[in-house]
Amino acid sequence: MRLRHLLPFLLLPAAPLAPVPAVAQQQGQQWFIPGQQQGQRPPAQAQQQRPPQAQQRPANQRPPAPVIAIVDIPEVQRLSAAFNQVREEIERRRVRLNEDLQQEQGRWREEQQALAAARATLPPESLRERERALQERITDAQRIFRDRNRTIDAAAQVGLQQLEQAMGAVVRQVATTRGVNLVLPRQLAILSDPVFDVTDEVSAQLNRVLRTVNLPAEGEMPAPPPAAQGQQQETPPPPPPAPQRPAAQQQPRRN
Repeated sequence: MRLRHLLPFLLLPAAPLAPVPAVAQQQGQQWFIPGQQQGQRPPAQAQQQRPPQAQQRPANQRPPAPVIAIVDIPEVQRLSAAFNQVREEIERRRVRLNEDLQQEQGRWREEQQALAAARATLPPESLRERERALQERITDAQRIFRDRNRTIDAAAQVGLQQLEQAMGAVVRQVATTRGVNLVLPRQLAILSDPVFDVTDEVSAQLNRVLRTVNLPAEGEMPAPPPAAQGQQQETPPPPPPAPQRPAAQQQPRRN
């Protein structure tokens, strides 16, 4: 069961910062701002296996009559203690990242102002050396903040996977108990009778089986899933191209 509604809430960006002039910007480079993508793709989401499909029925066998249940996934999220724990923790980490970035940018401004004030008195070589040192400092800080941002995204993915697994198991359990063979999200139902709604039951069971989510420690990059590691190790290299055979020479025809 793929619960696509979870991800937008878990990856909450921090408030964007106002752009400020910097040596990096004068040289065509932008400062890193958490929550904004600057020519980089977001971290790849972990590959998740789909639940096993039921065996294919014979062509002459009619499918069973549908027994339907409806789940309001956003409502389950709102009532989930684990979901709110993950959302608040991810938001807290992003706020701290944004605060650290603001402090670092303030130090960059101070150094730039000092360089501007000393430009008329410093020898050109000393001025270039200080500008080069500031540029290296900005570049290193950008790398550090990008790594921290990727770590936060990875932690959100860990929480998302645990929530998806637990919610999928709960929905299957409720469906089995009620004899349901078709579960739909409420957003797909234009009109439905309340008797089909199992949102409260799913929410109550989810809070019983998953009260908290184990997130990686702040600043710790989680390891990729073992299945993904195995797939990367077992992928054989592409075979070398086959050598081309020389074109057969045509024999001259005799009259």
